[in-house]
Amino acid sequence: MSDWLYSDTVKEHFTNPRNVLLEDESSFAADARGQTGNIKCGDQMLMLLQIKDDVITDVRWKTYGCASAIASTSMLSEIIKGMPIEQAYQIKPEDLVEKLGGLPVNKIHCSVLGDKALRSAIDDYLAKTGRTGMLKEAATEICHCLGITDKDIEAAYRNGAHTWEALQQATKIGTVCGGCKEQAMQLLHGLEHLYS
Repeated sequence: MSDWLYSDTVKEHFTNPRNVLLEDESSFAADARGQTGNIKCGDQMLMLLQIKDDVITDVRWKTYGCASAIASTSMLSEIIKGMPIEQAYQIKPEDLVEKLGGLPVNKIHCSVLGDKALRSAIDDYLAKTGRTGMLKEAATEICHCLGITDKDIEAAYRNGAHTWEALQQATKIGTVCGGCKEQAMQLLHGLEHLYS
């Protein structure tokens, strides 16, 4: 496979993924369950966590997704074992991409499935333990001129802003210097896979 576009780390995690939920593993006693994505576009993720004293002790996951989604979630599942839930909640796709030695630009959106499913599972655990909303995902500023974050873009997307023009109308992003357009469009592409 001489034209393989991925790093050796991605290849290793894709061909030998860690902590995958196996069909005969119905006995995995999960304390938390998170699911995200949309099967219609081919990307969906289930994450199950075992947690003791607010520390992730074990994890299982299953995805319908591409090599990037599989590799990034495999890497994520290794990283979070032994990690306090507060720290795990703040893991970003960029952290996974860096640990994997990079991903093709058009595949970075695939790495968001794992961290979204992880946060969904932790939210589920917090709800079960009477602490709903205790943790909040840190926002990343996308448009520095106007202080628009990835959370603002996600909220606008969920309210119908699915194109650059609609996003500009909803948030005013890119109306000062325009330097944020590429990053915002990558985020829109990833949101399309999560919510469409």
